Amino acid sequence: MKLYLIRHGVTEQNKKRCLQGRSDIELNEDGRELARKTAEGLKNVNFDFIFTSPLKRAFETAEIIRGERNIPLIPREELLEISFGTYEGLCFGQEHYNIPDTDFMNFFHKPQEYTTPPEGESFEQVIARTGVFLQELKASPQYQDKTILLSTHGCALKAILANITKVSIADFWGEGVHKNCAVSLVELQDNEFVLVEEGRVYYS
Repeated sequence: MKLYLIRHGVTEQNKKRCLQGRSDIELNEDGRELARKTAEGLKNVNFDFIFTSPLKRAFETAEIIRGERNIPLIPREELLEISFGTYEGLCFGQEHYNIPDTDFMNFFHKPQEYTTPPEGESFEQVIARTGVFLQELKASPQYQDKTILLSTHGCALKAILANITKVSIADFWGEGVHKNCAVSLVELQDNEFVLVEEGRVYYS
């Protein structure tokens, strides 16, 4: 089994440095263009299945990657972005910061000290739900020899990888959140998922 993991294309909320989480924000035209360039880079990959977060920005990215190919495109709740609860839609950019928690930036810089927002989701919860999905793929005979695309979000994608690399919460982000439409490759080897390549971009 090969898994290609992609973060969705750019949205206006990305550009404004605002929290999207479960908010259903669509791609902007820059995001669609990044997805088209990435689709060109992946055109020779013979995907058997595409699983996607149900949110528009990930779903449309998956549709663009699929193109005219006859590949099942399957929405899965496990691939949703982390929920920011009551903070969704608020901005963390320095000029327009309006999040009530003055220590919110621990989310990016000190995740082990991150305080989950009201009605939000913790790193541990995102890792757990994405881990359940990985185990389902591993346990299903129909997927064993398949090539699969997972279209998801910045934090959810890192959570998938955290299940594989077993990093601590403190090291959750590694080199940082992936660029929009960056692609990572995971392979199932001897019944264990192995990270082969992380964060490749197909555009300049």
